Amino acid sequence: MDYRLIGRTGLKVSPLALGTMMFGPWGNDDVDDSIRIIHRALDAGINLVDTADIYSEGGSEEIVGKALEGRRDDVVLATKFFVPMSDKPNESGGSRKWIMREVENSLRRLRTDYIDLYQVHRPDAEMDVEETLGALTDLVRQGKVRYIGSSSYSGSQIVEAQWASRDRNLERFVTEQPPYSMIVRGAENDVFPALQRHGVGSLTYSPLTGGWLSGKYRKNGNEPVVASHARKRLAARFDLSTPANQRKLDAVDQLARVADDAGVTLIELAIAFVIRHPGVTSAIIGPRTMEQLESQLPAAGIHLTDDVLDRIDEIVVPGVTINPEDDSYGISELAPSARRRELR
Repeated sequence: MDYRLIGRTGLKVSPLALGTMMFGPWGNDDVDDSIRIIHRALDAGINLVDTADIYSEGGSEEIVGKALEGRRDDVVLATKFFVPMSDKPNESGGSRKWIMREVENSLRRLRTDYIDLYQVHRPDAEMDVEETLGALTDLVRQGKVRYIGSSSYSGSQIVEAQWASRDRNLERFVTEQPPYSMIVRGAENDVFPALQRHGVGSLTYSPLTGGWLSGKYRKNGNEPVVASHARKRLAARFDLSTPANQRKLDAVDQLARVADDAGVTLIELAIAFVIRHPGVTSAIIGPRTMEQLESQLPAAGIHLTDDVLDRIDEIVVPGVTINPEDDSYGISELAPSARRRELR
């Protein structure tokens, strides 16, 4: 497996990263099986493992920590913070108070004394990014964190954070995690250009768009089954009766024909498409089973020709996300309160 530098750092990672959201009660509750999947990914050459404190409410980090015993130094270990871990007012977000406390919780669950990449899971429109960067800078200087990153930041938020780091002499985000797939291409508009301009790597997530590009959601097929913890939150992404999701079904059928003509599976086409983009450092895959992992690993060795990429562009225009519910950007900017015309 070829390895790529993250932005302008000297850190090398595999083009596929192992996402671990499905390890624990949210997905695969068999700890031993989850560990076997992690070990198989590492044996295949994947050296970047990405988790988060919120995944299975800490359960995923605990599984990852157990799986990496004896192999910790060979892995670029990434985790995230921000999403509420309880209903208490200060157990979430990007405040100094929460960051300094939650990093210790993650270190304990991961059974390590340092985190290679500590990431803000979501931007906070109500708080100055300098507070978050200041706390993360202290963690880097303490040796508890090696690098810092962001997730689901818009292009303008990426630039704002880079400027804040420069102006205040703070550590800068070296990675961003945007959603990106053949049918979720909003990141191509300004996120990838902003990342490339500032030398920031991208660890894209959901290359299969929550299973839409796995081949199991097709026209005249079964209604998708969404995990209980996410059913309400993700309903708009999976309700097949909506016009946006009907358009997704049309696109998936056409993309499946492209895959057939190219002699690859739809899964392989989807992941190979993502890692071919020059703005992508690594694509985070999130298998729940060993079978799913094995179906995704071959994509790292597939090179799509320009003709195949052109056909994909004809089906889904570059920069277009078919269903905006699949895109993380503009959440705060387009909220009803932000759309109002009154002066404040």
